[in-house]
Amino acid sequence: MKVVDFSKQRTVINKYVSELRDVNVQKDRLRFRQNVVRIGHAMAYEVSKSLEYKDITVQTPLAEAVASVLAEEIVIGTVFRAGLPLHQGFLDVFDEAGNAFVSAYRYYKDKEGTDVGIKIEYIATPDLEGKTLILVDPMLATGGSMELAYEAFCTKGTPKKLIMACVIAAKGGVDYLKKFFPSNDITLYCGAIDPELNSHKYIVPGLGDAGDLMYGDKL
Repeated sequence: MKVVDFSKQRTVINKYVSELRDVNVQKDRLRFRQNVVRIGHAMAYEVSKSLEYKDITVQTPLAEAVASVLAEEIVIGTVFRAGLPLHQGFLDVFDEAGNAFVSAYRYYKDKEGTDVGIKIEYIATPDLEGKTLILVDPMLATGGSMELAYEAFCTKGTPKKLIMACVIAAKGGVDYLKKFFPSNDITLYCGAIDPELNSHKYIVPGLGDAGDLMYGDKL
């Protein structure tokens, strides 16, 4: 698996990530969500450089012109609920893409909250056979949600190509996905890669609970 870490590049993505992390800016849920959408826009543009294209001829008011358009059938997949703004950012760019959704939530298996499990409950997706699946989820902690989401989607067809994108990843989660997806044909795009997880499996320094910051606290 190839990894692209935008924090190592000079890109506006870094500005958006810095605001997502800032406890003062986080108080504005609308801005938080919009920054995730903006990151989706920027990442989708970078992803578009790696895709296959074909030439078509279009008629202008004055003459014919040759244009390059995508030659791949794209499906954007995401995990409820925190994945929705990032999904929207990618969909704004790949506006003709199919859409796939899966609900996955983390739960603690012990009273101390250190043994984390992930449960899949719902899936809605078009046929994925032979298509390009762009799987987006803002936070990549252990890598378990991304793995289970991919496996759930593959019950509806095997994608020809897999691309993954997240806003912030933990190094351990990235290493886990490298083992799970050893092929160099798969790419993971990250806004930033942070060094560790705490005892409750939250990314450090991270930004907190992305879903809560987007939509409010949950019970």
